[in-house]
Amino acid sequence: MVSEVAKVAQNVEEKSAGGLQRKLGLSAAIAISVGTTIGSGIFSSLGEVAAASGTALFVILAFLIGGLINIPANLCYAELATAYPENGGQYIYFREAGSRPMAFLCGWISFWATDPPSISIMAIAITNYLAYFVGFSPLTMKFIAVFLIIVFMLMHLRSVEGGGKFQTFITAFKIVMFAILIGVGFFYFSPDLMSAKPSGAEAVPVGILALVAGISATTWSFDGMASVCYMTGEIKNPKKTMPRALIISGVLITVLYVLLSITITGLLPIDQLATSSAPVSDAMAQIPGIGSAAGSLTAIMAIIVIIGSLSSCIMFQPRMPYAMAKDGLFFKSFAKVHPKWGTPHISILIQCAIAIVLVFASSLSDLLGYFTIVALLKNFLIFGTVFVLRRKKSGYHPMWKMPMGYLMASIAMIVTATLIVSTFMWAPIPGIISAVIAVATGLPAYYYWERKNKQAAV
Repeated sequence: MVSEVAKVAQNVEEKSAGGLQRKLGLSAAIAISVGTTIGSGIFSSLGEVAAASGTALFVILAFLIGGLINIPANLCYAELATAYPENGGQYIYFREAGSRPMAFLCGWISFWATDPPSISIMAIAITNYLAYFVGFSPLTMKFIAVFLIIVFMLMHLRSVEGGGKFQTFITAFKIVMFAILIGVGFFYFSPDLMSAKPSGAEAVPVGILALVAGISATTWSFDGMASVCYMTGEIKNPKKTMPRALIISGVLITVLYVLLSITITGLLPIDQLATSSAPVSDAMAQIPGIGSAAGSLTAIMAIIVIIGSLSSCIMFQPRMPYAMAKDGLFFKSFAKVHPKWGTPHISILIQCAIAIVLVFASSLSDLLGYFTIVALLKNFLIFGTVFVLRRKKSGYHPMWKMPMGYLMASIAMIVTATLIVSTFMWAPIPGIISAVIAVATGLPAYYYWERKNKQAAV
């Protein structure tokens, strides 16, 4: 077993995975993970968690426990990434678990239904915050969103190293911004607000059920940490870098969210926090000297935070269709690597082009949001591959193995299952329809490419 792991590590170091060079280090890997996860959602989720939890203490505990129970998922991805240190993420793990159809459906859904819409939604979100300062017409806002997509597309087209450096910078910058807010907030922190009971206590949730509801409300705030696995084939020394990046990201994000929740609940009464649509802005307004400027400062923070997420998505998402194309399960051009820039340029260009189309078709983008439940189902099944792969008699030699592997995978599956249930309850019929569409369009496409591969092999 040790010799097999050594061979895998040696092969990884001797050559890059599939034509893309290993140019990204630990800081870039952490930046992709953290930068993707900490997005615009945290600016509103604090209010949602407060409404679900009912008390300041439960808000803080919800983010703490929510972060801790998401770490097993990161451990699963760390093991899988070191077992198969190549680009493609979930697609690769399904493929190696023995299900090429499931691997294809994973990539098919990501390419058409989840990845490009996330790019367009973030670009539009940035323009919405820019409109806080300058009044734009709806059409102008769409053109600005397109401009933002093109700018980051060109950056990630020309250099993975340059993209990695920018991602590291913008992620560090957004963390510093939150750290300043937390630090300043602590000076004006009111312990009385932490222990204050909400008014109309009979109408608020109480006890363990309230805490569970709060934890459930935090789950989307931690989504995205495994994004770096799309680019494992471009990460230096993945044996050490991937586990470190995923563990550090999980801990860093949890600590940041917990400290932020302590600050916000110490600045804003729980009643006001639970009903606020802009909890960060409302909390900042309580700090002397900021007051009416809170809205502007929050908008600036949000723009920088979402830019980091937008850049990250444009950087890592095209790696999945690239991996599929290498296996002959997608358009061949997606597997091309630019001879000078060393990036999967066709995959990046087309994915961003679809995102640009979605900017002008916002209603379609909204409909594609119903595919969230399908994306969650594939996440659930990914953690199940740990059970399958660990029982394989040969071919599974992760360079790093998580402790208590089956327990960690089980926790990750349970956490994901709660999201599936809550999402299904939100939109049951659209969720079922989206799943049917994914299978009905994906399986014929899969068998088409498989038939072409067999014909080419004859």
